[in-house]
Amino acid sequence: MSKWFQLSKAAPIVAMLGATAASIALGATSARAALSRGFEIPPRVHTAQVLKASDNAHLRYLSASGALLYEEGRATGALPGKMRAHIDVSAVFSGSFTIYAHGGSITGKGTAIPHGSGTYESFAGSLVVTGGSGRYAHAHGRAGLYGTFNRNTYDFVVQTTGTLVY
Repeated sequence: MSKWFQLSKAAPIVAMLGATAASIALGATSARAALSRGFEIPPRVHTAQVLKASDNAHLRYLSASGALLYEEGRATGALPGKMRAHIDVSAVFSGSFTIYAHGGSITGKGTAIPHGSGTYESFAGSLVVTGGSGRYAHAHGRAGLYGTFNRNTYDFVVQTTGTLVY
């Protein structure tokens, strides 16, 4: 088989691929034409961002239902914003949180072991990011969770250090 014959058979395929690529670049109407020819347009791909972050939050007591405290405050650090938390202050602290950051929100849950007694009780544990919204819609990650709990005012000072993928 001659080289000319091989090239002449490939030319329509190359021309069709070039025309399809050009039509896709031109917009939706042309992309529909490409689809009608049997070509698939790949879906948009989400590129994950990885953030190694340290944050602090000062949460103040809003209300309670038994040992479940409702708290809110400001988060500062890599993901600044407003934060809300529901924290069960039993023998093990556990709860859920939402951070309302620029561009979306981040949700998760955590547990911590309290240490000591008196007015200020320290705690240490971990948290898991379970989701989010907006730019954080695909959020997941893990972090260490540390801080103090004021038994007189029911306020928390929380520190986290970990990795967030979104």
